[in-house]
Amino acid sequence: MNKLTPLFILSFAAFLFASQGSKNQNKFLTLIKIDKEINIDGVVDDVWNYADSTTNFFQLDPYFNQPTSVKTVAKVLTSDIAIYCLMICYDDKNNIQANAGLHDAYTGDIVSMMLDTFGDKQTAYKFAVNASGVKSDSRMLDDARNRDYSWDGIWDAASQIYDWGYVVEMKIPYKSIKYDKNLTEWGLDFDRWRSYNKEDIYWCEYEQSEGQRISKFGKLIFEDFKPSITGINLEIYPVGIAKTTYLGDNKYKFDPNAGLDVFYNPSERLTFLLTANPDFAQVEADPFSFNISRYESYFSERRPFFTEGNEVFNPSGKERSSGFYSPLELFYSRRIGKLLPGGKEVPLIFGTKAFGRYNEWEYGGFVALTGKEDYIKNNLQFTEEQAYFGSARLKKKILDNSSIGLLMVGKQTKDNTYGVIDIDGAFRGSDWQLAYQFARSFENSKGDYAASIGFRSFSKTWANLLRFRAIGNKFNINEVGFVPWKGTLNSTILTGPIWYLENGAIRNVFLYAGSSINYEHADLYTDYSGVIGFNMQFRDGWGYEINTDYGKSKDEGIFYDSYSINFSSWFDVSQIWSGNLWGGYQKTYNFNRNYIAAYSWFGFSASWKVLNILTVGTSYDMFIENDPDGNIEDITYNARPFFSLTPINNLNFRVYVDNVFVKSTDRMERIIGGFLFSWNFLPKSWIYLAINEFRDRSDEYDANSNLLPNRMHTTDRAGVLKIKYLYYF
Repeated sequence: MNKLTPLFILSFAAFLFASQGSKNQNKFLTLIKIDKEINIDGVVDDVWNYADSTTNFFQLDPYFNQPTSVKTVAKVLTSDIAIYCLMICYDDKNNIQANAGLHDAYTGDIVSMMLDTFGDKQTAYKFAVNASGVKSDSRMLDDARNRDYSWDGIWDAASQIYDWGYVVEMKIPYKSIKYDKNLTEWGLDFDRWRSYNKEDIYWCEYEQSEGQRISKFGKLIFEDFKPSITGINLEIYPVGIAKTTYLGDNKYKFDPNAGLDVFYNPSERLTFLLTANPDFAQVEADPFSFNISRYESYFSERRPFFTEGNEVFNPSGKERSSGFYSPLELFYSRRIGKLLPGGKEVPLIFGTKAFGRYNEWEYGGFVALTGKEDYIKNNLQFTEEQAYFGSARLKKKILDNSSIGLLMVGKQTKDNTYGVIDIDGAFRGSDWQLAYQFARSFENSKGDYAASIGFRSFSKTWANLLRFRAIGNKFNINEVGFVPWKGTLNSTILTGPIWYLENGAIRNVFLYAGSSINYEHADLYTDYSGVIGFNMQFRDGWGYEINTDYGKSKDEGIFYDSYSINFSSWFDVSQIWSGNLWGGYQKTYNFNRNYIAAYSWFGFSASWKVLNILTVGTSYDMFIENDPDGNIEDITYNARPFFSLTPINNLNFRVYVDNVFVKSTDRMERIIGGFLFSWNFLPKSWIYLAINEFRDRSDEYDANSNLLPNRMHTTDRAGVLKIKYLYYF
């Protein structure tokens, strides 16, 4: 650890002594109040002549700091109840990509307005609209390093395409957002994305190495006006569910049900969420995961209630643009209402959240109750007991753009208590971040410690990456979090030059080298390896990365030379298609087969926009396992084709298949097919129709509990009609 000390010293020195000046300190728009409401239709009415406006836009990509290829005009106005935005986007009509889509799921030409309504330089609202009028909204977090797309506001927007370009109008009611009523100015930025040439245009100026930063926003200045309207802000969602479940032998069970979701904002600083008897049947099944390690696979949370408001509970240091460092997942909501062996789910009876902020403090709490459920595993009967889950979060802004926080998570059953307490935070500059975590677990009277540190720095010429993780032997939070690596210590450091090219086909090149160590108590040995890699990105929307490592390892008492090579590439070179390609080769210990051997993989994904309303695509993975003599042991294939039809905005038909084929058995081992109809007919109001069928070769028994011969059989077949309607006050 002593070798890393100079890196930390340099980081803090850069933080303490770097200039905090901004190129955008003189960028501001004055928000002028009008006495009437604007009709949101994509038509530029005369009232916009009163608005302050700007045409001074900056090109971040693909040609950094070069003049924009098209003209953009942004205007803002306000009434007593709402803020308005107008964006006039000049362009050749034939170059405008206007695709139909769903809320928060769209492509094409896009414009955005971003508002830092608390002036904290760390968080902001983002309101985006594409050229066909599809809306998206999100919360920008951690100085724009992270996004929370679970946030949905109630606002209006419209677009119109003309021979000379297109126009977008937005109306954002003040009661739909949170803000500090004492402020006389907000942080502000605009963004325009041109799909035709991958041009990303901002009002504010940023460094190419760092990208957009909330701390460098311009200003929206209120002229003789401060917003004060908050409204009742009560949202009530009655949910009606009609579910049909396959019982086997062509028998079905019809199960009508109902649930309730409530969102309440008693002030601009506080939000309450409540769910009772929820049903998440419209959510697709988890994708197939091929895993030869000794640790369980991680699956993302997809259930709406758990994703809503997660920004408060997330640990510091998450970065959407970097997969190098991820904080420890101390609150893993998939442990609540989890899937049991045999396909049963633990019922979620109710859940409630509360979160908000006060000055430079953020806070949140969560409570949930799950029911009792019996299940069978390995032909034995088990019971998942009724349990209470709880979480509490406190976070404070420190210095100019940094934070420190406290997190507690727990689970209580009739006989046991599980949980974890954590201190985390992040120190930030515009182009670097140092994040940290220190945690203590408890399982009744037992427990242990864990720590995690991540550093990331990308300057104009050099990049440094560091991650460190230490998990105690008795650090067990499997009941509430996802930290399966008990008794391990891992550290990786990478460094190298980066070149940003002003002209030509290549945008940037990154060459890096470093080392990694990994201690596992299970083997009482420290693995070590050297790493070298190369990353290149092109201006037309594609790039690739290749890296390799070599080292000494020990698993299950066996010493061996370990090595790997990894390749990935991404393609977004057209308005109508995109894709990804990946592959790799590795010598490692196969914990499924209990020997050391080669393991390789290959995969790709591709999507083709056949029409502005129709997208087809697929992903494919092939996993090859060798035996110790170098012969092929087995090959596993996984294909996931789909098509998605969006005949009008906010209405979608989607069909997907997920199948697994194994070479050694020469047969299909799993097939999942699904149909999903989604219609967002009013703000936050949806109709879902989902039909899913699951077939696999899991154990099957007759009426007398006798094990049947292995065969592909239906394990679940269900149809769900779900209606969710918003009452907004």
